[in-house]
Amino acid sequence: MGFYAERILPHIIDKACSVGQVMKLRGRLVPRAKGIVLEVGMGSAINLEFYNPDTVELVYGLEPSRGMRLKATDNLARSPVAVQWLDLPGEKIPLLANSVDTVLLTFTLCTIPDHQVALQQMLRVLRPGGELLFLEHGEAPENPTQKWQHRITPVWKQFAGGCHLNRPIDQLIEQAGFHIKELENFYMPSAPQIAGYLYQGMAVKPDPAQASD
Repeated sequence: MGFYAERILPHIIDKACSVGQVMKLRGRLVPRAKGIVLEVGMGSAINLEFYNPDTVELVYGLEPSRGMRLKATDNLARSPVAVQWLDLPGEKIPLLANSVDTVLLTFTLCTIPDHQVALQQMLRVLRPGGELLFLEHGEAPENPTQKWQHRITPVWKQFAGGCHLNRPIDQLIEQAGFHIKELENFYMPSAPQIAGYLYQGMAVKPDPAQASD
């Protein structure tokens, strides 16, 4: 799996995650990022073109895959914002607590092995009141789609970089301690339903100071 993961899979993921409809969704979400940004699972840096240099000071790009970081070279060269790579997995975010203003997740939470630890790390580094912007695919609400997601995922993840089709994204985010303030759920047009049920929205890290007022 080493050769496949480093040389072949990055190209497959890049193609799948940069089709027209997906890029439109990215273009709606990413410009909302501001300040110091942590993008978890930056991959081939597809999102960079959508960052607003007037509102973003720096983007930390967390990406453990060497193959994906190499695939990102051209996008980095055209980036409108400053980027600093963090070549570690989502469970190990090497940033100080309360040090970022925005966390961005796009088609990433499905692949992180220990998503609970990763989300807790995101919560730790995000400042109180900071925003988690997310665009993820996950568990559909009805059968037979949900049934097939659970049935296929054990095999699917072996060949799709650890991608799980059946994670309930909103529940995972809230269980980690975030408060979801915006959420849209829908099937992406022209995508297979088992992989095309989307969760798009924004969650915040609760601010203890405001809670006590």
